[in-house]
Amino acid sequence: MIIKDIKLVYQDIFKSYDNPSLEKHIQKIIELDAYWPYNSTFFCITNTQELSFEYVSKNMGSCLGIDKKELLNGGMRYFWGRIHPDDIEPWLAALNDLMRFTMDSISQNDRVKMSYTWNYRFKNAQDKYLNIIQNTTPLGLDADSKPIIGLAHYTVLDSNVKLDVTASAKLLNDNGEYETKYFNNFSQKLLTEGVSNRERDVIRLLLLNKSSKEIGELLNISSHTVDTHRRNILRKLQLSSTGELMAHIKTHGTII
Repeated sequence: MIIKDIKLVYQDIFKSYDNPSLEKHIQKIIELDAYWPYNSTFFCITNTQELSFEYVSKNMGSCLGIDKKELLNGGMRYFWGRIHPDDIEPWLAALNDLMRFTMDSISQNDRVKMSYTWNYRFKNAQDKYLNIIQNTTPLGLDADSKPIIGLAHYTVLDSNVKLDVTASAKLLNDNGEYETKYFNNFSQKLLTEGVSNRERDVIRLLLLNKSSKEIGELLNISSHTVDTHRRNILRKLQLSSTGELMAHIKTHGTII
């Protein structure tokens, strides 16, 4: 798929009519960037109306070896040109599905509480493809409550880590915990597709060493229900213990 075609599909997904002012909010995020240490993650302020990056954090250069001026000047077209060709179509399908799900299934009041994650392979300055896991949180919505300005965090992983292109949407509940509302694998059909969104949340909290009681409190369900989810997860993944589950998830991270 050529860049022109990507632009048309992308603009159709994020078609909107307002351009809200977020200068003060963005400025505060930029100020914090000076204090964050160098690591394997970086962040950008994305503008899906202008197809541009409002800001690129200092870590981008250390993660990818690319001068951030290239990203700022080239905008999203430059970024798209570095995504692995085989990942373009599943990535666009993921974005389209996420936007459709948000507009159809998430209330206007809840859209600012959403967090979206997807992944793809990206070519660094040495022309080597690396895995990028992108997590985007909406900062600004248009008149129809459609996300158009976002805070995007990018985690860079070695290309030897094999990842399917997946997408998820999580909603921050009243207990301050993210609940999975959507998950899909756009690369292939896996056994893990039988795992429900609620079970994904239980798995994620188990990875944080939470007990069944703590998980129940965070997800507004009983500890007995959590235990039932745990048994079902082991059965679906054909595992025999929580310890085996943890090892499985660390090897096949796409399940969450």
